[in-house]
Amino acid sequence: MQQWNPSSLAGDLFLNPRLAAPETVLAETAPDVVDAAGFQQAIAEIKTWPTYRETPLYALPGLANALGLGVIWYKDEGPRFGLGSFKASGGAYAVLRFLQEKLGGKIDAAELMSGRQKSRTSALTVATATDGNHGRSVAWGAREFGCRAIIYLHAEVSPGREQAIAEYGAEIRRVAGNYDDSVRQCASEARANNWQIISDTSWPGFEAIPRHVMHGYGLMMDEAFRQLPPDRPPSHVFIQAGVGGLAAAIAGYLWLKLGKRRPRVIVVEPDRADCHFVSARSGKPTIVEGKLDTLMAGLAAGEVSPLAWRLLDKAVFAFQRIEDAAAIVAMRALTEGIGGDSRIVGGEAGVGGLAGLIQACGDNGMRAALGLGPQSSVFLIGSEGATDPALYAELIGRSPDSVMAASGNKSSGNKSSGFKSIGNKS
Repeated sequence: MQQWNPSSLAGDLFLNPRLAAPETVLAETAPDVVDAAGFQQAIAEIKTWPTYRETPLYALPGLANALGLGVIWYKDEGPRFGLGSFKASGGAYAVLRFLQEKLGGKIDAAELMSGRQKSRTSALTVATATDGNHGRSVAWGAREFGCRAIIYLHAEVSPGREQAIAEYGAEIRRVAGNYDDSVRQCASEARANNWQIISDTSWPGFEAIPRHVMHGYGLMMDEAFRQLPPDRPPSHVFIQAGVGGLAAAIAGYLWLKLGKRRPRVIVVEPDRADCHFVSARSGKPTIVEGKLDTLMAGLAAGEVSPLAWRLLDKAVFAFQRIEDAAAIVAMRALTEGIGGDSRIVGGEAGVGGLAGLIQACGDNGMRAALGLGPQSSVFLIGSEGATDPALYAELIGRSPDSVMAASGNKSSGNKSSGFKSIGNKS
């Protein structure tokens, strides 16, 4: 069994000098990004969808003990609507809101899903650029609500993810270059053809749709607060970031929900696609150029979403960048079920927050800077399952199905997983 030593993982941490004081109000500090009414509307709507099911929240005491922490909570978004990731609650919801606003009246999701409005919706087209999961959500939403979808994929998106999107009836268009190149081409062709872009990133004059997407993501936190013990809210949240929509939604929800008692939010990125880290250090949105060829393809963004950044710049305690090896370590930790923990399938981008936590716990300086120790209660979102099963099997040496089949096994044999316990080194 491979030895996993967190102290061998490389990473960088930048403490945010612009972090808002605990008593500040979100609406005054970062106005018009997310709000309580927007979250409430999205949550209420999505819960009416026929296939809605709450996703599980796992306690990972074995891993927490190995890392010298009090408790780790892992919200597993792999089962969300059968799409494999958290994106289902954002992109599809934004498709619905677009159609409702376009058609007028009080047409609800059930009416659109019934097909009775097909003669009207079939003439409408939504388009988006994606690393995989967001496009799958938009394609699914378009199929469910009756409109056409065109999905732009950049060169690094795997064939497995392309096939998963195409299965929902979307038209696929490949783009040379990286994710940001695909965003620009999508925007150009959508304008020329009068298609509606459903994007989780924003630009000047385009903020309403990304705001709908972020409000949809609030569903995860609504569920989590029903699942978490009420007497011990999280002290830390490690959350992975691509363009920043997920991170901003989570940070905003926590700010609104907990106010000055909100936890420390740490945004985690691949070191080859570190636009938030670089922007935080420079004090303004800064573009990262190049191929952005990280294993964590779902996080391979070179530009922050300006809308999300307005909030993250004031809400994030620290920005962290990690190497690809940390993602594989995190995936394997979930697969093995450290110390008898539940075995969980986590995709390479979905485990970004956990990878950052593991890396930080192996570095004495980071542990101290973040205040991680035996009293820490850490909340994580596993934002995707094995959305590319072939790649997952290549990285882990086991298929997702075999891990899930063993997920009920909490025998003492799990304790000899090879994960090196590092204790409390802060």
